[in-house]
Amino acid sequence: MFRPLIVYIGLRYTRAKRRTRFISFITLTSVLGIALGVTALITVLSVMNGFEAELRERILGMTAHATVTGGEGSLRDWRSLEPMLQMQPSVLAWAPYVEGQVMLTSDRRVSGAMLRGVLVDYEPKVSEVAQRITKGRLDQLKPGEFGMIMGEELAQALGLIPGDQVTVITPQMNATPAGIMPRLKRFTLTGTFKVGMYEYDRNLALIHMDDAAKLFRMEDAVSGLRLKLDDLFNAPKLTRDLAQVLGRGYYVSDWTRAHSNFFKAVQTEKSVMFIILLLIVAVAAFNIVSTLVMVVTDKRADIAILRTQGMTPAEVMGVFMVLGTVIGAFGTLVGCVGGIALALNVETLVPMIEKAFGVQFMPGDVYYISQLPSKLVWADVYQIAGMAFLLSLLATIYPAWQASRIKPAEELRYE
Repeated sequence: MFRPLIVYIGLRYTRAKRRTRFISFITLTSVLGIALGVTALITVLSVMNGFEAELRERILGMTAHATVTGGEGSLRDWRSLEPMLQMQPSVLAWAPYVEGQVMLTSDRRVSGAMLRGVLVDYEPKVSEVAQRITKGRLDQLKPGEFGMIMGEELAQALGLIPGDQVTVITPQMNATPAGIMPRLKRFTLTGTFKVGMYEYDRNLALIHMDDAAKLFRMEDAVSGLRLKLDDLFNAPKLTRDLAQVLGRGYYVSDWTRAHSNFFKAVQTEKSVMFIILLLIVAVAAFNIVSTLVMVVTDKRADIAILRTQGMTPAEVMGVFMVLGTVIGAFGTLVGCVGGIALALNVETLVPMIEKAFGVQFMPGDVYYISQLPSKLVWADVYQIAGMAFLLSLLATIYPAWQASRIKPAEELRYE
């Protein structure tokens, strides 16, 4: 039967006598080890959550939540779909686009790029490209003027600044008396944008949709519609429902298909990091084993006396499990408090450290994200705390079982 005496004795053993100061020191290191491990886990996972959220925001700021295309890779009479899209509460906005792979040349420099034709009135409703423009304006893309806005890195690779000319070479061919020649068209660079993602800053260029339709010989057709959804995390289900509404002849895709490998890689990295850092907590938790073994060795005579007074082996085992559980619980609590405080203030503390020591952990000319983001997820905190406490509890079983096997007659023979 459980008695409060078990808890009392277990808590009493956490306070050391003068001759057992070393045991208390070992106990303190066990508590600090668990606390540091839990703090590191919460902080690192919060930073990884912050990076994931930041990258997701940047990717989805330029990528459509969903796209609608025709069966042949093009969409004719896209305006006929607008009434059906307006009736869908999950679809907040849409924008037509014409897209194709091209080669860009300027002053003997050549680079491949994705050329996307957009409508100035529609595109800002589904992407953040207008807010990401660093030079020029999106409304400078006018039909017939053949203006272009490209990513900053792509402009640097081609040695271009706004006002320069760039030649676009398309895969389509022209039949001339001299033979088959590629289609060429000169554009004027009117601006640049910077998203902070290599995929866009180095490989994407925007022109007006009418100019793109002429360049790719699309006539009145478009490549498809880019959609903005009210719940981007529920995009797979919403796109399936939308496909049923639009019927056959239309193909609806969502952003999770285009970037699924990237986010799966981030999740895998997060899981591996959790396991690696959990080993730190495991090592600290198993320090409890050595602490309890030393306590059991020191208290063998006390245990024998308790046994002669009627305490059962199960109750003796409970005493030392209480002792180990208190150590683990206190270390976990301290670690959670420290980890939460650190995770919530990473974005403030890191600049202070950089300023104090004159260093920069993430230079802006090397990394796209120059500040260390942090996002505390309470589910991670609960999981970490639960795992740390469970490891601490498991670490108490063997020493407590050894204490319960002590035989009073043998221990008190020479007392």
